[in-house]
Amino acid sequence: MNPQAFYRDPYPLYAEARRTRGLTFVPELDAWLVSRREDVREVLSKPEQFSSAGALRPDYLPSKAALSELVKGLGGMQAVLGADGDAHRRLRRPLIRGLSPARVAAALPFVTERAEALIGSFAGDGQVEWMDAYARPLPADVIGHLLGLDPADVPGAIRGGQQAESLVFTELTEAGQVEAAKEIVALQHLLDGYVRARRKDPRDDLVTEMVRGLAPGSEDLTLDQRREIVSNVQNLLLAGHLTTTALLGTVMLHLLRDPRQWALLCEQPRLIPAAIEEAARFEAPIQGFRRTVTTDVTLSETELHPNDVVFISFASAGRDADASARPDEFDISRPAYRHLSFGHGPHGCPGSHLAKEQVRITLEILIRELPGLRLARTDVTMAPTLIHYSPEALFLAW
Repeated sequence: MNPQAFYRDPYPLYAEARRTRGLTFVPELDAWLVSRREDVREVLSKPEQFSSAGALRPDYLPSKAALSELVKGLGGMQAVLGADGDAHRRLRRPLIRGLSPARVAAALPFVTERAEALIGSFAGDGQVEWMDAYARPLPADVIGHLLGLDPADVPGAIRGGQQAESLVFTELTEAGQVEAAKEIVALQHLLDGYVRARRKDPRDDLVTEMVRGLAPGSEDLTLDQRREIVSNVQNLLLAGHLTTTALLGTVMLHLLRDPRQWALLCEQPRLIPAAIEEAARFEAPIQGFRRTVTTDVTLSETELHPNDVVFISFASAGRDADASARPDEFDISRPAYRHLSFGHGPHGCPGSHLAKEQVRITLEILIRELPGLRLARTDVTMAPTLIHYSPEALFLAW
């Protein structure tokens, strides 16, 4: 199978893997696919047997020219996504504090203000390309606000974060790789400025939480401390907006693809939380992560050995027929169902509440302001990535 074709629509292969006894080795992933819900839960519950090291293995390695640029930056240290055990708990702790329900609640007036302003900017036009006009800008503004970035720095920071993803998950020319590397380095130096500033002048923001959590004390930060904090803030910047962008794209796609679903939501706004959970179940914004086997273990009757790699598919687990009636149908009236699309266990997504709140606020405004929403074009192409699975473009009209 063409890797790009698989990335754009992995669901047929997921379905085949769930029907097949044991695990399925997928060459496009160079890993054993963990496709069934209970198997995914088991892997996520046993980090001592399935290490997070290499959770986001690159599809493309940077060229020597790109690497020569990257060494000018301040990244490259272990981030929470690829850590295990005590190291993972240490890196995760400031995220839990910084994304606590109280912190998220305090940010909701800002989220609402930005959401209303963005929707208001195109409400009179009768049509919009949703991804660029709303699904990308809102989460970017929100994570920038929570980090404590100057609004003027947010677009460049987001661009640098996107380039960090593109460098290792998109096939670029050497010139493109070098340009991406330069923007990544610029982002790292920008974040380092905030890190050093927050050491001297702490504030009520996520950068301050990262500084306090990863480098307790008040003395000047060492270079290694700065690099570790920058690496993890950069990771948070990327994760903090891409997942929400994907969810904002897919929730609108599926609500409007079947007009009955949108009509039902407009008639019964109390179903908004259910619509958000159904969107996450039906089309997991992050399709899955890799895990590296640390010991001889048998999973789903398949013998695995140290250094074998598995790909745990949150998205496939959400379509497991054993877990939900009519799993291949999008239905916001579905009874409450505990999906795994935001992970499970020690690595469960700490920002899932923030993502859901942004989608909730968005749907409330759209129901009130643009109840006549519909898809302007039905030929929707999904982005060729498993990291933030969403429409490349989504044209809406009203």
